[in-house]
Amino acid sequence: MKWVCPICRKPVDSQTDADFPFCSERCRLLDLGNWASEKYKISEPVMDESIPEPPERDADERED
Repeated sequence: MKWVCPICRKPVDSQTDADFPFCSERCRLLDLGNWASEKYKISEPVMDESIPEPPERDADERED
């Protein structure tokens, strides 16, 4: 699969580049550092917080 490195935008190929989708270990580590320093954020919550979660049942009420 042809792609571009998300860090430096250099073309990469999944068949030939061991660090795919990155072009190098350097770019892979830079991306990991961006996640670790919270530079990247998930824009929407995974769950809709306006929908209440069902209450958890006690262990005694659960069916085996």
